[in-house]
Amino acid sequence: MTWVDDLRQACKDRLIGKEILSFSKIDSTNREARDRAKGGAREGLVILADSQSRGKGRLGRSWESPPGTNLYLSIILRPPVDPSDAPQITLLAGVAAARALSDVSGLKCLIKWPNDILLRGKKLAGILAEMEGEGARVGFVILGIGVNVNWRREDFPADLGVKATSLRAESGREISRAAAAAGLLGELEKEYTAFIREGFSPRLKDEWNRLSWINGKEVTLSLPEGEISGRALGLDTDGALLLLDGKGKTRRFIAGDVSLRRINKDEWETEEQG
Repeated sequence: MTWVDDLRQACKDRLIGKEILSFSKIDSTNREARDRAKGGAREGLVILADSQSRGKGRLGRSWESPPGTNLYLSIILRPPVDPSDAPQITLLAGVAAARALSDVSGLKCLIKWPNDILLRGKKLAGILAEMEGEGARVGFVILGIGVNVNWRREDFPADLGVKATSLRAESGREISRAAAAAGLLGELEKEYTAFIREGFSPRLKDEWNRLSWINGKEVTLSLPEGEISGRALGLDTDGALLLLDGKGKTRRFIAGDVSLRRINKDEWETEEQG
């Protein structure tokens, strides 16, 4: 049996992962999942690849996808929610991923708003949710997740080595991809079914805030119209990020890129230890 067979066995009674299509190499799991969703594939189908030639990140960025080491997967979801609520799926996925990856590694994984999982201040995983709908109806959401599981530190491309990491690089041991994927899909199912039942609940908001890497930090938020700096206060009741700006005004944002400001490398690493 391969590790994918082990994963199928672990997910056989679930909504998410009951059906898993595995590819040795594909251009993009999100692209394949989108095509399958348009063709009527049912909710919970997982597209899994050992490597990608055109892995997709947020804002048109690429996702490095070497073979034999990491997780690259996309899930078809068909949530009965308004399109305005669909971005909250990225938030619940962040909670699920941070918990699952912490459990499988024994390390403290945290969420960087809106869609990254960090480990000791470096990027461990990324989440990309793409929605398609008509008018006031969500047709489907493709939830793509990439996780650096067993990428060795010495194999990272030079431009990624200073800002990305893997479970193996930080734990010093090889991590089962089947265990990491099974835990991730299990936590996703738990949070997704609760979301369908409860919406963006106070419990989910509090759990996201508990796992947030940016709360309480001075950050810079990059937006299409420019940058704004302030102190991150966490999520509000509908999932928007609250930022206290330099004039003492609390502002709400539902999209953007966050980075720390006025912090050096040593302070970055010390903050994220433990």
